[in-house]
Amino acid sequence: MAVVTMKQLLDSGVHFGHQTRRWNPKMKRYILTERNGIYIIDLQQTLSYIDRAYEFVRETVAHGGTIMFVGTKKQAQEAIAEEAGRVNMPYVNQRWLGGMLTNFQTVHKRLQRLKELESMEQTGGFEGRTKKEILMLTREKDKLEKTLGGIRDMSKVPSAVWVVDTKKEHIAVGEARKLGIPVVSILDTNCDPDEVDFPIPGNDDAIRSAALLTKVIARAAADGLMARSARSGGRDGAEGKPEVGSDEPLPEWEQDLLANGGEVGSDGASLSAAGAATEAPNAAAAAAPATTSNGTQSAN
Repeated sequence: MAVVTMKQLLDSGVHFGHQTRRWNPKMKRYILTERNGIYIIDLQQTLSYIDRAYEFVRETVAHGGTIMFVGTKKQAQEAIAEEAGRVNMPYVNQRWLGGMLTNFQTVHKRLQRLKELESMEQTGGFEGRTKKEILMLTREKDKLEKTLGGIRDMSKVPSAVWVVDTKKEHIAVGEARKLGIPVVSILDTNCDPDEVDFPIPGNDDAIRSAALLTKVIARAAADGLMARSARSGGRDGAEGKPEVGSDEPLPEWEQDLLANGGEVGSDGASLSAAGAATEAPNAAAAAAPATTSNGTQSAN
């Protein structure tokens, strides 16, 4: 069974690139044609690259790795938080803080501070303080929660990074490359393919496109978690020394994955439902997506 179908890619507008005057010549090999001043991405190649990225993410997670989901642009924020949350992976969908990867020791200290403030709030640690002190502590907690809440349980740098829009997230991509962390990303026609290890040629500006491809990566992570659990269970029943920690009960979210047969999402919907929450593009948009004055695509 295919990871995703051509129809799903078309319905989500994955094939729409940028205006022909706003492109990176290195992306030429991924472009099928041009229509009404808009580049059209070759979806046959997209399908092939999706399979490659899917297998990489699945194997990475199956062998104990983690995937960090990164997408701070408005069109991707909701999908990033939702899909990463479903498979219990770290994510950043607000502002990327410089050094999140390259200076993780400092970031980890801020995570400890966030947990400390949350514990104080829950256990009455704010009692006996002045209103001003309580207000300042609450604001500090809220600020940390907004910027670091998605990586609160991350104890080390991730094994790979999923990125929506490498130009927008150039700092995150640069940090990952500096540390040798593989980058899996959507490649729009204005991106540099040399920055990405596992590219998926496609539209990174439309809500439905970003949601669909992020769901694909989350599903790959879910399959990896299933494989990891199965491998761990098989070793428990085999002769010899059991793996350290293999006798611990599965977390609730992993039990849900097992119960649902590895499907991402509780409603059992297929990947074609990735864009159901967004408005369907009108007929004119299907012919050629509208562009803004600065040449970027509208999120149809």
